[in-house]
Order: sequence, then structure tokens, then C-alpha cells
Amino acid sequence: MTDLPRITSFIGGDTVPAGAGAFNLVDPQTGKPIGAIVEAGEAGVAAAVKLAKSAYEANRKSPVHQRVKWLRDGAAALRKAVDEIAPLISQDVGKPIRVCRGEIARGAEFMEAVAACLPQMNGEVLPLDATAPGDGHFGFTRRIPYGVVAGIIPFNGPINLLVQKVAPAIAAGNAIVTKPHPAGTRTALKLAELFQTAGWPKGLFTVLTGDKASAAALVSHPHVRCVSFTGGTAGGDALARLAGAKKFVAELGSNAANIVMADADIADAAKKIAGAAFEASGQQCISAQRVLVDNSILDKFTEAFVTAAKALKVGRADDPAVDVGPMVSAAAADRVMGMCEDAIKRGATYALKPQRDGATVSPGILVEVPNAARLWCEEVFGPIAIVTPFSGIEEGLKLANDSEFGLQGALFTSNLKTAFRFADDFEVGCLWVNEPSRFRVDVYPFGGVKSSGVGREGIRYAIEEMSQMKFIGIKP
Repeated sequence: MTDLPRITSFIGGDTVPAGAGAFNLVDPQTGKPIGAIVEAGEAGVAAAVKLAKSAYEANRKSPVHQRVKWLRDGAAALRKAVDEIAPLISQDVGKPIRVCRGEIARGAEFMEAVAACLPQMNGEVLPLDATAPGDGHFGFTRRIPYGVVAGIIPFNGPINLLVQKVAPAIAAGNAIVTKPHPAGTRTALKLAELFQTAGWPKGLFTVLTGDKASAAALVSHPHVRCVSFTGGTAGGDALARLAGAKKFVAELGSNAANIVMADADIADAAKKIAGAAFEASGQQCISAQRVLVDNSILDKFTEAFVTAAKALKVGRADDPAVDVGPMVSAAAADRVMGMCEDAIKRGATYALKPQRDGATVSPGILVEVPNAARLWCEEVFGPIAIVTPFSGIEEGLKLANDSEFGLQGALFTSNLKTAFRFADDFEVGCLWVNEPSRFRVDVYPFGGVKSSGVGREGIRYAIEEMSQMKFIGIKP
């Protein structure tokens, strides 16, 4: 490890504290280490938060047009760097290069959309004379920043999920300190460098390197007043306890159900759900996992679903034609295959058996999976889907809601009445009808219920989450 390049925090571009040890960053395609990530630790966190607090105080009264300019300049810098950043994501995460380029474009579009939305973020005038004591008084509200925001980012969207936190935090007037997943670290460091070069004030956006220890130190720091976390439910629970009494927004685990009714377009549903289940190796929080199919069309759908899955190309992440590349690590592939083995031992069978080569797992489809199996109960976060039959709306809803999670789900039907029934009774934070569970655009409030998190992301909604309401009352 001593001969590997050392990957250290970006704290305004200055020399950073020595750190508390280091660990290897491994290329999932080759299994070989490509760098040594330094654990920022308490010293690194303290330095980053100190700089962020200073940057916030120096820029907290920056006008809206200035923040809009920062966001637009950052988006322009990101677009120009696509050829540099896309291979970095592909190598470190294992994401197909074509998908990486699309993610960068989406990240730039998101920043531009936040910049466009910011001038429309208004307060309101309150009718204080609705009560006798308020007569003759004037009251209004405005949104104010928290100060220093912490962003904890997973590996699977190293640009998208990073800017989903950074852009709204800056728009709201905060400074933000981020701690990306190790596999997304080099991408985040590059972005921070790009934005500072593009004119962002020093310290407004910093990046800490490391793993759990640095994340824990960051969220528990007393000068961090808002935390935005994306990751597993267990990790979110632990960090929320460490954070204590401060704003905590969390997008957590999922086990997305996609329901296919008897009146659905079978070919359309099968193709869309296959993409949602297997592309990006299924490593998305809203990837399709449980596919619930009306018993009357079970055989036709399963055949079409297997055909659609086989049509996806599996291979190297740097191949522009590949749909399914390696998972983020061999350990992740071990976990996914272990969940499949558990289901098989409990009586499940394969409609399409996954094949493993190192960290790469090809699409797998299982049927007759019992409710006690890990694949039914847990989040697989891999290119595996299960197909389960149901008879009628009531059983479909019962199976769909048989999960501790409730992030985003999907329903395929041509019946508007059925759509509204699921809209009422399907326990998810977001529901798509005739699009799969992985379909997402950034203009709606995205987030979950039950163990899938608290708070919402999305352009306007994220700005609201990262700011707080202040009331001003005046007696003229």
C-alpha cells in the first residue's frame, strides 16, 4: 500500500492533517488496488468543518444571483470534464462507461435546474389579524440556511447523488462538507477541485476521505447543523443517533416492488422492469427487486422478462455497449450470490440463473421464493429479481406492502381505478404507474416511508430541507 498514490481530503486545496491510517481503493474490474485512501478521522473532520464554518460566515449574505452564478459555473465545469470524470467513475465503481457519461450530464442538468429554481423560493405574508392580538401587526416568513451541512454519499451515484446534496445546500446559503463512499472518493475530490477552480469560495464545498470513522466524526460535530445521508437503513440509524438533535434527512434502504396487473402491456412491462432490475448491476436503491405478477399472465410475463434480461449485454465497464458491468466489489458479489443460495435452499428455483465472474454477476431471476428468504425480506442491491404471482388487487397490495421498506414502487395497469387504489394503499413514498421503480426525474419530492427514510430530495424539496423557516413579526 505504501507504493500506491495517497488519496487525501480536499479542504480548500490546503495541506490536510495526516489522517488516521489508510486503506486500499480496489478496481472492481481487476481486483487490484489503485490507491490508498487516507482516513480523515477527527483531525480531518475538525479542519474541514472549521473551514466550512468560516466560508459560511463569509458568504452567508451572498445574494441569490451570486449563488445562481456559482451553480451555473459549476455545471459548466462539470460538462467540460465529462471525458475526464466518466472513466474515473467507471474504473472505481464498475459502472458502464455509457451510463457514467449520462450520469454526468444529469448532474450538470440538476445543478442548472437548482439555479433556475432558486429565485422562485419565496416566503409568505401571514394574516396575523386572524386573531385579535395580531390586529395591527405585520408578519412574514423567509428561508434561512443551517450553516454547515454534512453530506454522506454512497458509491452508486458518485456524481448524481453528490450534486443532489451539494447544489441544494449551496442554493440555500450553506457550506457543505461531504464524505463520499470510498469508491466514489476520487470523483468527489475531482468535483470539489473543479468547482473551486470555477470560482466557488474556498471552503464552501469540501470533501473528506475515509470510511465509517470519518462519517461518524462528521455527523456528530457540534458545528454541523444539518445532515443529508443516502445509504443503508442500519447505517442511517447509527448516524442519526450520533448526530443527535439536528436536522437529519435520510434516503435509506429499499426492496422495490413492481406490480404487473392482468391488463398491463406485458412486453412493455417486462422490458422496462428488466432495465430497472439489472442495469447498473442492480445497485440502485430503487432497482426492481420483487416483481409481483397477476397469476393469469404469470407464464407470459416470466418468459418476456427472461428474454429482456438476456438481451442486456454483460461485460467490461469500459465497453460503451455494456449494460451490466461489475459490481462495486467482489464482497458485494459474494453477498448477492449468498442471498440467491439462501433462496434456493428454501425451495426457490431459477428462471434465469446468474453467472459470476469475479465482481461481475449476470442478471438472475428466481421464482417460488418464500417470504422467509433473504431475497424477499432484505435489499439485494444487485442484478437479481424475483417473480411472485398474486390473484387480484387485495393480494397484490398485501404482497407489495410485505416489507419494512417503502421507497419507490411501480404499478403496470391500463385501469385508472386500479392506479388510484394503489396510489391510496401502496405503502411507498413515491409511486410510478406504467414506469418501473427505477424511473426518476428530479422535479418531484423523492423519498421514502417506513424504514426507507425521512425527508425528501428533488430540486425545490431539497432546498427546503436544507434551509429552515424564520418568522418575522412587526408592530409598525
